[in-house]
Amino acid sequence: MRNFSDVGRIVVKIGTNILAPGGIPDEKRIEKIAVDVAALKKRGISPLLVSSGAIGFGAIALGLDNRPKKVEMRQACAAVGQPILMEHWRKALNKQGITTAQILLSREIFDDRRSFLNLRNAVESLLEIGAVPVLNENDSVSTSEIGDIFGDNDALSAHVASKLDAGLLVLLTDIDALYNSDPRYNPDARMLKVVEKVTESIRSAAGRAGSEHATGGMITKIQAVEVAARAGCRTVLADGRQKNVLLRIFNGEDIGTLFLAGPKLGARSRWILGARPKGEINIDEGAIKALNRRKSLLPKGVTSVSGVFEVGDVVLIESRYHAVTSMGSEEIRRIMGHHSSEVQTLLGPGRKEEVARAEDIVALYQ
Repeated sequence: MRNFSDVGRIVVKIGTNILAPGGIPDEKRIEKIAVDVAALKKRGISPLLVSSGAIGFGAIALGLDNRPKKVEMRQACAAVGQPILMEHWRKALNKQGITTAQILLSREIFDDRRSFLNLRNAVESLLEIGAVPVLNENDSVSTSEIGDIFGDNDALSAHVASKLDAGLLVLLTDIDALYNSDPRYNPDARMLKVVEKVTESIRSAAGRAGSEHATGGMITKIQAVEVAARAGCRTVLADGRQKNVLLRIFNGEDIGTLFLAGPKLGARSRWILGARPKGEINIDEGAIKALNRRKSLLPKGVTSVSGVFEVGDVVLIESRYHAVTSMGSEEIRRIMGHHSSEVQTLLGPGRKEEVARAEDIVALYQ
């Protein structure tokens, strides 16, 4: 289970509490992680780092005692803290002879297929020249970590691992593993060494951890695990304060919690699942049964449409599926309830008869 010899690409998410424990940037710890990254590269592995800390580092630099609540101040902290964070990584990786590349992301990049493909091509080029990409939310100009985009770097790291075909996602935090209950309050809490599949009991065991300068809790890490699992990517949750933690994980040591991967979906299916829906389509029982049999969605089965979207946008169907629609929202309102043979009469010649093709519909729960 802990044989990672087949992994060629690894995404490592480093939490704020690892980089700045107690609100104080720890340069030595960053340097130690950089040493592990260099060792992985010598083995032919391509590491990508998803680094938290911009808002926290900015708050520290500005002398704030608590994590700011207002969006504008958090954006200001991110603007101050991001170059500080990157300078720490640049110095640490440069000591190992590694070029550092900064990539700032927002959720919209993953929602738009063309933008995502451009991102993937850019990352592939960076890895080819031997650079280590350091990725973070673009918090200073968007509401990514701040609002409703990713929410935290656990989610970001999972989407990066999923869509860039990583074989392993490592979540480095100040917690040593997942427990069956919160060990801070239950002295009898039991560490879970291996999780084969995320279940409701696993979700309920996830706590709501968080510090003044960090955003994520255990539940966000479990959600990240689920995203990665759909890409056939295993995840290890471990204490990033341990010595040589990355190398020890990669060498198969029994560190932290290992989450096994699920069946790997295709790249397009993963993009569809990861994109935020632009609207929602409600359907009748007959259409639900058809989709369960992996059939296309036809106009006859549509009962209502909400939101405004265009052809090619991702929509939510009955809170069960994500789908790329073949019609815009107004067009669907015109033809819903009609037979497929009426589509070209109502919308014009050459139009597709399906609201969404079977190959463009992906169930949210596999």
